[in-house]
Amino acid sequence: MLDVSKQLMAEITPGWIIAVIVIMIGLVVLAIVAKFFNLWVQALFSKADVSFGDLIGMYMRKVDARIIVLSKIRAVKSGLDITTNDLETHYLAGGRVPEVISSLIAADRARIELPFKTACAIDLAGRDMLDAVHTSVNPKVIDCPSASTGKHTIDAVAKDGIQVKARARVTVRTNIERLVGGATEETIIARVGEGIVTSIGSAENYKAVLENPDTISKRVLERGLDSGTAFEILSIDIADVDVGLNIGAQLQVDQAEADKRRFQAEAEKRRAMAMAREQEMLALVQENRAKVVEAEVEIPKAMAEAFRQGNLGIMDYYRLRNIQADTSMRQSIGGEDKGTPKA
Repeated sequence: MLDVSKQLMAEITPGWIIAVIVIMIGLVVLAIVAKFFNLWVQALFSKADVSFGDLIGMYMRKVDARIIVLSKIRAVKSGLDITTNDLETHYLAGGRVPEVISSLIAADRARIELPFKTACAIDLAGRDMLDAVHTSVNPKVIDCPSASTGKHTIDAVAKDGIQVKARARVTVRTNIERLVGGATEETIIARVGEGIVTSIGSAENYKAVLENPDTISKRVLERGLDSGTAFEILSIDIADVDVGLNIGAQLQVDQAEADKRRFQAEAEKRRAMAMAREQEMLALVQENRAKVVEAEVEIPKAMAEAFRQGNLGIMDYYRLRNIQADTSMRQSIGGEDKGTPKA
């Protein structure tokens, strides 16, 4: 065995080693060529200027070469001057390269100025770039209030206290320059709703609103509600205007009801005070009667003392008793209680 191994080692020369290395390198190159050959051919015949070195570099940087090459072919065929490095940079930044290319092509066809860096910034901001370009070309209509809120009308009250219900349709188109950092549709809806409420609230009466609903849209447009937003308001159309409740009368009724309850409470308070005063007076009467009874008890004592001192004679006593008897008889005939004067 040792002799065989020594013989094989002797037969392996530096030439064989070099040949093996060359074959291995060739196999690797062949594998790479086979992997990217189709893409390279597509780029070559499309004049996209993507070399094998670029494809290998994409593979090493973990970039999806197919997305980059196909996007570069679309850009070249559309006449856009975008380098492969720019596409790779946006891909590595987490951007959606095909959507950006589609939006650039759509903007170029619609003759809308949209630089590649601006499109990348809008895409990285999370906005739908293609939808923004479509909206810029074909304005869209926003319902105010939005159906997602569950409300169907915007309610406001005119100066005469009558509620007016309105529904508007806002036509907007995307402002590409303000798309990054600009407010969204929710801000437009909120501002338009606020403008409608203000316009109806400043009307003298509900009839003025019903007769000229276009005054609402004119006042709202004059306020420049699209400032600081990603949209440009083209028109505001009042789709529907209805009369609601008489809020002013309802408030007056509620106020009158509240006043009535307050007055009733005050009257009940006075009645309770009067009843308490009455009970106090009755108690005072009973107290005075007790004093009278107490004083009457002293009369026999005084009479006895008068007899002893000779200040009262027997005939005077009988005369006094006759007067008392006559008085009691008259009171009995008159139906009066003893000791209680008739009212």
